[in-house]
Amino acid sequence: MTDTTPAGVAATYFGALAQGDIPTVMAQFSPDVVWHQPGSHQFSGTHTGIDGVGALLGGMMQASEGSFALVVTGPAMVNGEMVALPVRFSGNRADGSMDMAGVDLLTVRNGKIIAVHLFSEDATSEDAFWGQR
Repeated sequence: MTDTTPAGVAATYFGALAQGDIPTVMAQFSPDVVWHQPGSHQFSGTHTGIDGVGALLGGMMQASEGSFALVVTGPAMVNGEMVALPVRFSGNRADGSMDMAGVDLLTVRNGKIIAVHLFSEDATSEDAFWGQR
């Protein structure tokens, strides 16, 4: 039986992300998920639906030459439907790298992620890595 609580969905999502299990990652999203990507770079803004989020994540992997990685660095903090997790994310490519802390805030309803809000400790460096719009 799958744990459909907010904490359970978050654990499944981040576990699958760590293993590179993209089908399981994508299966955690509601069809009308809304992803809020911070910053002023080519991936910034609001991405909607599974196709929009899939395109975003695929674009990030391509732009990072397949090196983008995210690791959970502390316990999940749950407040009703919201789950906040401290993370560290990184990427490398021939002309640059990034490595910084952040917080991922997921909103989970009816066993699916309906919203994602991301926070990074160094928006300027993240913008530089991903490239301007």
